[in-house]
Amino acid sequence: MCGIAGALIQKHLDQNLTGQVGAMRDALRHRGPDDSGVWRSPSGQATLGHTRLSILDLSPAGHQPMSTPDGRFSITFNGEIYNYLELRTELEDTGVIFHTHTDTEVLLRLYERDGKKCLPRLRGMFAFAIWDELERRAFLARDRFGIKPLYYSLDAGRLVFASELRAISASGLVEKRICATAVHHFLKSGSVPEPYTLLEGVHMLEAGTLLEWQDGRSQTDHWWQIRFPPCDSMGSAEASSLLRRALIDSVEHHFISDVPVGIFLSGGLDSTALLALAKAAGRDNIQTFTVGVDKVALDESEIARQTSRHFGTIHHEIRLDAASGREIFLSFLETTDQPSIDGFNTFCVSRLASASGMKVVLSGLGGDELMAGYPSFAKLPGLVSKARMLGPLKKPLGFLLERFAQAGNLRRLGGAVHSGGSLDDLYRAFRGIFSRKEAQKLTAAIVGCEARSIASCLPLPPEQPTILEEISALELSRYMRNQLLRDSDVMSMSAGLELRVPMLDHTVFSALAKIPASLRLRQDKQLLLDAVPEIPLWVSQRKKHAFLFPYQDWLESSQWGDRFRHAGVGLPVPLVSWYQKWSIFMLKHWMEREGLKG
Repeated sequence: MCGIAGALIQKHLDQNLTGQVGAMRDALRHRGPDDSGVWRSPSGQATLGHTRLSILDLSPAGHQPMSTPDGRFSITFNGEIYNYLELRTELEDTGVIFHTHTDTEVLLRLYERDGKKCLPRLRGMFAFAIWDELERRAFLARDRFGIKPLYYSLDAGRLVFASELRAISASGLVEKRICATAVHHFLKSGSVPEPYTLLEGVHMLEAGTLLEWQDGRSQTDHWWQIRFPPCDSMGSAEASSLLRRALIDSVEHHFISDVPVGIFLSGGLDSTALLALAKAAGRDNIQTFTVGVDKVALDESEIARQTSRHFGTIHHEIRLDAASGREIFLSFLETTDQPSIDGFNTFCVSRLASASGMKVVLSGLGGDELMAGYPSFAKLPGLVSKARMLGPLKKPLGFLLERFAQAGNLRRLGGAVHSGGSLDDLYRAFRGIFSRKEAQKLTAAIVGCEARSIASCLPLPPEQPTILEEISALELSRYMRNQLLRDSDVMSMSAGLELRVPMLDHTVFSALAKIPASLRLRQDKQLLLDAVPEIPLWVSQRKKHAFLFPYQDWLESSQWGDRFRHAGVGLPVPLVSWYQKWSIFMLKHWMEREGLKG
């Protein structure tokens, strides 16, 4: 796991960008504290940077950027390729000689042989750039689900890219201007959705997408998208057996490492399932990590301790109250790459794991999206049906709700109905922070623009066979990709920690895609319970609820109150809930830190 950066220029430009790429590399030191490098191609057109967190082949041989023996191809790579040993054997059988024991070299030599056709062969999480000195061509790609980030800017033919937005900013190669559309989306959902970023002209390369650049011209293309094909009938026993085999295989591959691997353990099904499967695969002396809070109704630490004792792990715990939480929050603020409504919990538990000597941890992220763990799966189909029944009344009724309803959730619902009441409209309202109109007013006030000029469309995932699979695709491509995965990457890497997500292994997705929605998306994640019967009753019979810190209590306390009380001063929309105050505060703090004004 690492940080990558680079700049590409046209052949007629006489520029040496080593210093600017070096500045990007330095802005990514936290992602790779073990080693770093900057490399410039003989042609001078490509400059690549890298910071390394050593996980596989801890020797200096794993230094990046890395080149093929003939010097034609060079790579800067962030991520892990879990099937690299199988791919290495295949390449060795064709005569390829390896000089390291890294997955980086395997990826580089596989691309040397297969070009972009290598992408479907890769099992893992990745964002990388490869420079071809002979063709003077660059190839960038991102993994299927968007586990690893990749930002880029293309201006006057010059391509600049990096693992974090702050590194792009640090290069000095991109003019820093706030993007009103990104602010609008952030205020609606609590995160900035790809391909937008808060900096105008800087984009997030979308998940499952490649980018090819040559002599100032670029093109992007989806090499993978979320699709649930129509399924043949299948019995529940066959379905659970199929999932169990895929999960055990995934967990075994995600434990491949030259350093110890731990597990983030909550009171939920997904992290408990990972621990149970790791034990079933023969793993011992596993270290687990949990955050406890000072509100009994939200605290999962006792359940995690009980689960740890049951499976015999080496357990670590950090407990937070309003005072200790605020002290850690100050460090969290400087860690954020873009503002988000989430991420603080991952920041805290990542610091705990890093302080305990860990470099790699597993997270259960992805299980709720793939196996109907969220309330959206139960509630949205009914809302879609009711919206359709309204017929021509949708627009006037939606307008009245959005304009006059007292409750924020009703205003968001009104905006969704007024927009047409599609599943996408209702999903955005269900996951929303502010209504569409509220977000427009706030964006105009904060950024200083005309509210009506703000675009609001987002790309939709491909059409799916059933409405439940449509919801699953939305949860995967919106909430998980733009918020959970991005926050998990930034917050874990801020602590020099690699976070792996076995539930999002492509082989697990492929297995689940063969299972009919009627089985895969059963209530209370019954498919996972059937596949992992080792999950203890105190976890399996516990009512599902999202893990949250007691933010409402904390923000009203004397330790936290001053900062957030002033967040809404002078704004045209009242801030009622904690998450509205949080989102406005985080946005304003980020803009101030970056020296941006409306």
